[in-house]
Amino acid sequence: MKAAAAALLSCCLLSATALAQNKAVKIGVLDDMSGLYADNTGPGDVAAVKFAIADFGGSVLGKPIELVTSDFQNKVDVGAGIAKRWYDEENVDMILGIPNSALALALVRVAEEKNRIVMPTAAATSELTGKSCSSHSVHWIYDTYGQGKTIVNALSKMGGDTWFFITVDYAFGLAVEADATTFIKAAGGKVLGSVRHPLNTADFSSYVLQAQASKAKGLMFANGGGDIVNGIKQASEFGLMKQGMRISAPLAQFPDIHGIGLKIAQGTLISSPFYYDMTPEARTFTDRFTKERGRPPSFIQAGTYGAVMHYLKAVQAAGTDEAKAVMAQMKKLPINDFMTKDGRVREDGRVIRDMYLMQAKTPEESKGGWDLVKMVATVPGKEAFRPMEEGGCPLVTKK
Repeated sequence: MKAAAAALLSCCLLSATALAQNKAVKIGVLDDMSGLYADNTGPGDVAAVKFAIADFGGSVLGKPIELVTSDFQNKVDVGAGIAKRWYDEENVDMILGIPNSALALALVRVAEEKNRIVMPTAAATSELTGKSCSSHSVHWIYDTYGQGKTIVNALSKMGGDTWFFITVDYAFGLAVEADATTFIKAAGGKVLGSVRHPLNTADFSSYVLQAQASKAKGLMFANGGGDIVNGIKQASEFGLMKQGMRISAPLAQFPDIHGIGLKIAQGTLISSPFYYDMTPEARTFTDRFTKERGRPPSFIQAGTYGAVMHYLKAVQAAGTDEAKAVMAQMKKLPINDFMTKDGRVREDGRVIRDMYLMQAKTPEESKGGWDLVKMVATVPGKEAFRPMEEGGCPLVTKK
């Protein structure tokens, strides 16, 4: 009788857990809410997710759509602990944001183990759709391969055949440098040197002096957020631009250009899948976001809105929030929103969409505080991102 009672209790507990999980579709934003990546992600990502939930109607399959958020403090162990708790104890169905490639690489394995979904909208490493790809992960917005290829190919055509890297010392920065180096060599160029710096560095002077001494024609900052802003400002203080060195930062976004200021940033090339005026719908979203947040969205924040909408459409099409069924629908449904036309999720989890080469305006060209860049060229998605068969993703069917 005791055994039967224990079995009954266990059954009831399992049923209660399943019932709790079925009461809502739960989305978690795991982000940098106050650190060096917060301007491009963080509170703006949360605002974008709230917009998407509201626009979807607040419910799906008769269940409310709930949102949980947390600041992982740019610490991989903290972020991993939060994600596991969300999946195990709080029945979170999908986690997105994650502006740390090392954390994103860890969470794709956790999501697969827990049969949940992760969408690293802010992480950049191309390994997320390479050897570290997962059947439960979608790399939604951009990656180090696409950003690096767009910038290097453009600068190589302008005579940039020697390069130096200032690289943030973790998975993200190393991936930027590795991917960019591949394109530099393919274009016949040479890397003359590189230095590593810790995350969230205030003083770049020693790194900038090493770049200056290398006599390279191009200096690439393989970092992001506040590190880009600090690094480029200090490169300007040491006169590198005036000496003819062309500065690039493949992961620079509009808030970074704004933080640097057009007097220094003018002429800097960036790669982005989004700009405020690219479509009337993009302008409408920008105006809405600006009213809420006091400034336009980064491309990560704009892309986060689309990621949530696509996820919810897939849940609706699948008739369930069970991860495998939802992933199948995410890869089946086309992507059409204000920044992506006829996009798709590939077998390896990579979203294919057009990218745009943009250039920071001169102060004279700018018509306002956030009128920062101009469009230079469109790079079709099939050219911007790594061919699926070259990534080494185990999910890819061998032809």
